[in-house]
Amino acid sequence: MLRVTMVAAIGGLLASTAMGQTVLKASHQFPGGKGDIRDEMVQMIARDVAAANVGLEIQVFPGSSLYKPNDQWNAVTRGLLDMTSFPLDYASGRYPIFSATLMPGLVGNFDRAVRLNDSEFMTDIKKVIEDAGAIVISDAWLSGAFASKKSCITSPETIKGQVIRAAGPAFEEMLVAAGASISSMPSSEIYTGMQTGVLDAANTSSASFVSYRLFEHAKCLTAPGDNALWFMYEPVLVSKKIFDGLTPEQQKAILTAGEKAEAFFNEEVRKGDQTMIDAYKKAGVEVVEMSKEDYDAWLAVAKESSYKNFAAKVPDGDKLIEKALAVK
Repeated sequence: MLRVTMVAAIGGLLASTAMGQTVLKASHQFPGGKGDIRDEMVQMIARDVAAANVGLEIQVFPGSSLYKPNDQWNAVTRGLLDMTSFPLDYASGRYPIFSATLMPGLVGNFDRAVRLNDSEFMTDIKKVIEDAGAIVISDAWLSGAFASKKSCITSPETIKGQVIRAAGPAFEEMLVAAGASISSMPSSEIYTGMQTGVLDAANTSSASFVSYRLFEHAKCLTAPGDNALWFMYEPVLVSKKIFDGLTPEQQKAILTAGEKAEAFFNEEVRKGDQTMIDAYKKAGVEVVEMSKEDYDAWLAVAKESSYKNFAAKVPDGDKLIEKALAVK
């Protein structure tokens, strides 16, 4: 079909051709075509929506090629961007409640993450997302790890004196309480930070540890193992303004594709930790895991720093944490 010219390069991202074909743009910060599961989710949604034959096409712009990571939230909630795979905690500066989706030790493992998706905890989070102007079409929780150019990070004492990038204020507060220094940046900038010596260490998702090739600068990797301190919520979001303007058939196609992508994610993400471990061992990086004692020691630090600060900043923040902890 012949396509009309876009109304604007970024504004007016919802465009139509003379034949009624609607084009949506999806943006994310992760490498495209390199096996990153978040990119694969969005690409799958685009393929399935096209196959539904409802006059809808999704163009995917990976690797921050359309929007910078921290700009995506504002764009998608205002209807300037149609779809994004987005680490929700990136918007916690505007909505402090989102820090709960990257709270140390709150998730623990993949099975519990799936159960959280249908909990009162996530109902509260998703209401804030929708009220802000976006809807979740795919839930996604990623496990994470630590890596250092200096020494292995296990107990809280091992982080003292290291400059680390941590995703989100809750982890930053915990790490500072343990004696670390913080250098904040998106995950897409960690490689350069470690390469130039700005960072000694990094804390991010297992998927990012692989797709950004951080093994090229790491001396030791602390894998999640049985004591996963780090889990981050990175859903696929659609602008509510854009979604509401679609036909019922197009809306159904997007929601169905989102459900399928979430099922794919929940199966494949569990393989990601081993993929990360294999890549780092192959690169000659030492790989360790936290013991239960290490995990408990970190949790004690978190409860006196990030948990306490969250409860003080967020109305009923302590009750929200209790809702998450109540999910068994």
